[in-house]
Amino acid sequence: MKKIASSGVKTPRKNCQDIWWNAFMVRGANFNKKYDIPDCPTTAKGKPKNILTYSEAKSIYKKELAKGNKNFFFDAYVGFFEDDQNFDGTGGIWFKWKYALRILPHFAGIITPDFSTNRDFPYFLRGWNTYRMRAFGYWYGTILGYEVINNVRWNTEESWKWCFLGIPKNSVVCVGTVASNLKNVGHRPYFENGIREMIRVLQPKTILVVGSARYPIFDEIRAMGIEVVPYMSRTNAAFQAKRGAHV
Repeated sequence: MKKIASSGVKTPRKNCQDIWWNAFMVRGANFNKKYDIPDCPTTAKGKPKNILTYSEAKSIYKKELAKGNKNFFFDAYVGFFEDDQNFDGTGGIWFKWKYALRILPHFAGIITPDFSTNRDFPYFLRGWNTYRMRAFGYWYGTILGYEVINNVRWNTEESWKWCFLGIPKNSVVCVGTVASNLKNVGHRPYFENGIREMIRVLQPKTILVVGSARYPIFDEIRAMGIEVVPYMSRTNAAFQAKRGAHV
């Protein structure tokens, strides 16, 4: 395991305490001039063998510590493709980042946090969650030196102005289909149009998919010469076990 860097930075003004911004996470980062989204370089050295949820990672961490394995290593990335309540909020990775740093370095890397940007969320909340995705990823990958792959989230077309900012072109990116409601044909255009725009803007070489990749849009993407790599989520695994079919 790598040595974890020191915590934060001194606040620049007397009696001004950083209680929610986590400014130390973006020390030295480059920012988009219009929206102040920090750049989050891809630091991964390869594709993940597996992608776990943060809840799964916590469970593994507790079990290994109970067995006395303080320096264990688990060869999988930690993603956050689950209900936000499992990794966000006052007890989540943003506010309790010191606790997250006890867990995450035991794994091969992370997919940047999947803070929700649902289209029925207030506009500025969606932007704030996008900012936090990049800031957490920049901090974990560039400042602390661990492996990071960018998660990409979008919603309506108005989000396209900022939802792809901070992610390098021609890199590996990750998307989740777990909660995208793609089984509902009426909801598919939001995802399909957004991923086409993401490809136009970011020109990724490889797209990791957490959840089912058995939708026509991914055949279209493969036809472009882009590698699509699916990772089965717990939801997919349960569905496959129940139906006895590939997901």
